Amino acid sequence: MSLSSPASETHVCKHHAISKKNTSQHLLLRLAGGLALSGSIGLLAYRRGSLSRSGIFGAIFTGTTTVGLGGGSWGFTLIYFFLSSSFLSHFRAREKEKTAADKFSKGSQRDFAQVIANGGVASACAISNSLISRSAVREIITSGYAGALATATADTWATELGVLSTNAPRLLTTGKTVPPGTSGGITPLGICAAATGALSLGTIFTLLRRGTTPLLPLLTLLGGLGGSLFDSWLGATFQAMYICPTCQQETEQRIHNCGTVTQHIHGVSWMNNDVVNFLATLFGGLCTALLQLLLVRQPKIDTHSLHKNP
Repeated sequence: MSLSSPASETHVCKHHAISKKNTSQHLLLRLAGGLALSGSIGLLAYRRGSLSRSGIFGAIFTGTTTVGLGGGSWGFTLIYFFLSSSFLSHFRAREKEKTAADKFSKGSQRDFAQVIANGGVASACAISNSLISRSAVREIITSGYAGALATATADTWATELGVLSTNAPRLLTTGKTVPPGTSGGITPLGICAAATGALSLGTIFTLLRRGTTPLLPLLTLLGGLGGSLFDSWLGATFQAMYICPTCQQETEQRIHNCGTVTQHIHGVSWMNNDVVNFLATLFGGLCTALLQLLLVRQPKIDTHSLHKNP
């Protein structure tokens, strides 16, 4: 027999409806804020040559989903990755262009595919975070987000600074000396840059987000560095590589800078640098989430309440 009166039940229903309405309005405001912020940054980056026209749409998608569904701390961490990566892409650009321009498949101007390859996993984490109500699961997803973005940061910093190393790169799989810019080549400077990038990303996120485990910078260091090395391993083994029959130079480009159509020599034909970056960020995110499970004590997860109530 129910002890509640019809009036009290009506009051509860009204309160629930108002709460649901406020939540929806808050979400819409965050999405609008993310759209405005990412759109503004995307246009500015386009004018400065850091993004192509298609890259603007990639930035708007990742920025809107991350800020709107993840929150401000997620969004500002994404901005940190983008700004630091853009700065390093232009750092001593002429010197890098002379050293390894023939190797890279794309320049410093990021297109849609590059933006999604680096930020797609992070956006997926933000979307998942908005659909889950259990705090323990949300923390694991949050660590996955930080790990994916830490991997993207580590890989970009390693690429942009490692190519300037005075030491000849060595192939990760064999230790053989290779020319600067070769996929799968690593240097001490590049590894240090990767570790610094991953650690800094985790530190920034920890400072911005309340309640985050103080171990997160360590987790992103391990996960991000691991993801960056996984990127190098894929680059040395499965990434598609070509050779210019005119210049006899190995490259990631299907059409060489000299205008000659290149010939495929090894690797999987569809696995270009964007695919490698996406898989690496996925690997780094999963590693960081797993480390969160292993090293950080979690409350018991109720599998019957993983999804938010409608």
